[in-house]
Amino acid sequence: MGFLGRSPRTVQGRTDNVVIVGAGLAGLSCALRLAGAGRQVTILERESVPGGRAGLIDDAGYRFDTGPTVLTMPDLIHDAFNSVGEDMNDWLDLMPVEPLYRAFYPDGSQLDVHSNVDAMAEEISQVISPAEAAGYRRYVDFVSKLYRYEMRDFIDTNIDTPLDLLTENLAKLVAIGGFRKLAPKVRQYLNDPRTERLFSFQAMYAGLSPQDALAIYAIIAYMDSVAGVYFPKGGMHALPKAMAAAAEKHGVQIHYGTEVTDVEMSGQRAVAVRTANGERYAADVVVLNPDLPVAYRQLLGREPWNVRRLTYSPSCFLLLAGSSATYTKTAHHNIHFGRSWDGVFRELINDKQLMSDPSILVTNPTYSDPDLAPDSKQIYYVLFPTPNLDADIDWRITGPRYRDEIVRTLEQRGYIGFGDAIEVEHVTTPLDWAAQGLERGAPFASAHSFIQTGPFRPANLFGENVVFTGSGTQPGVGVPMVLVSGRLAAERITGVDRSYAPTYLH
Repeated sequence: MGFLGRSPRTVQGRTDNVVIVGAGLAGLSCALRLAGAGRQVTILERESVPGGRAGLIDDAGYRFDTGPTVLTMPDLIHDAFNSVGEDMNDWLDLMPVEPLYRAFYPDGSQLDVHSNVDAMAEEISQVISPAEAAGYRRYVDFVSKLYRYEMRDFIDTNIDTPLDLLTENLAKLVAIGGFRKLAPKVRQYLNDPRTERLFSFQAMYAGLSPQDALAIYAIIAYMDSVAGVYFPKGGMHALPKAMAAAAEKHGVQIHYGTEVTDVEMSGQRAVAVRTANGERYAADVVVLNPDLPVAYRQLLGREPWNVRRLTYSPSCFLLLAGSSATYTKTAHHNIHFGRSWDGVFRELINDKQLMSDPSILVTNPTYSDPDLAPDSKQIYYVLFPTPNLDADIDWRITGPRYRDEIVRTLEQRGYIGFGDAIEVEHVTTPLDWAAQGLERGAPFASAHSFIQTGPFRPANLFGENVVFTGSGTQPGVGVPMVLVSGRLAAERITGVDRSYAPTYLH
C-alpha cells in the first residue's frame, strides 16, 4: 500500500458500459480485465487488425511485425488472460529466445546474453575475465532488488500524488542507490565497456542517455536480460491477435475500420464517442488508447499544461526487409555497437542529429519462426535510433538517402550483400510514426526523465470518467509497461484495490 494506506482515485458514477478507443496492447489488456469484472465493453479500432503499434504487414508471403520485437515478462500476459479465466497457453505459443541477444563490438568480439545467471557469468568470464563475471553477478543482485522494490509500489499501482511514493520500498531504493545516475552505478559493478554498454543501452527506451537516466531504469535491463526474452509463434502480432480473440469470446465487441473523431463531453463527464462515419457510441466510461498527447488534442480538444511541456524520446528509422540472404553468425536479436557511445546519445538527444557512428538493433524473427517467410527466405527488422521530429530533418528528402546509408552500414558490419538480397521492403521514418498518431514521431513516447515519471507523468484519469492507457501515461513505455497500464486503467474503473502479490513478484 502507499502512503497512509491511500486509495487511488476512481471513475465517478456508473461504469457498466465502457467504450475503449484503440485495440492496442494496453486497450486489449484493459478490455480483458473489464470483461472479467462484468462490464460491457466495446472497442473501436481504426485499423483492420488489432495491435496498434504491434501491427502486421503481410506482403508476398512475408509477415512483418511493425512494432516491438522484444517480449519479456510473460507473467503479465498470463495475468491478462487469467482475468477472464483463460489459460494463455491455450491461445499463444511463446518460445524462449536463446540467446536473448547477441552483441557485436567494433573490436570484433561478441557476447551472447543469457537469462541464466551462471551461463551469462561463464560467457563473460570466457570473453572478458572472471573478475568481470563476478561484477556481473553483483549487478544482477542489484537489479533484482530494484525490481522487487519498484514493481509493486511504483510501477504496478495507480499513483495520484508524490505522497503515494512514500512507502517502505522508497527508502530501500534510496539505500541501494536507485536515484543515482545509471552509468556510474553500472560502473560500480561492470568495468569493461562492452558489458557496461550491454546493460545500460536500455536507457534509450526511456528516452535518456545512461549518463542522465536514474539507476532505477536499470529495471529495464532486468526485464530484458535477467527475466528472459520470448517470441510468439506467428510473430509479435500473434499477441494482440490472441488477446483480441479471447476478449471477443468473453463478450467484448470489437469494431475494426472505425475511426473515432471526438469524445462527447457534458461538463467533466464523457457521455459518448463519435466516429468518422457519423456513428455515436454512448458510454458510461471512455478509455483512450491512442498516444496520450494526440488523444488529448484530437479527441478531447484540449492540451493541458503538463502535456504541453513534455519532452520526447528519440525516434527511429525502421527498415523491414524480406531477404534471400541468411547470415550464420547472427541470432534472433542482434545489437551492433559502434565505437562511439556517449557520442551516440549526445547526437540523438542533445544535438538532435543522426548518429555518425551508429549502434543498431537487427532482429531476425525467422531465426525462431521460419514460417513467417517463404521457404529459405528471411526477415530482417533493422532499427536505427534517430532524433524525433523536434530535429530539423526533412525526412521526405533524408529518408531515401538514410535507407541507403543503413544498407551500407549493415554491409560494413558483416551483412554481406544485404542490399542486393532484399526482395520486399517497408520503411518507417519519424514522419511515418507521426502519421500513425505518435507525437513528435516518437514511438517510445515522452522521455522518462525524473519530472516525467510516476506522479509527474500525465495521469491516466481525466475528468470524471475518461481513462488513458498506453505508453504515454503511467507507468510508461515498453510491452510490459503498456500491459500494466491496461490493468491500471481497468482498476480506475472497477475500483478494485489488489492486495495480493502477483506471481511475477515472487
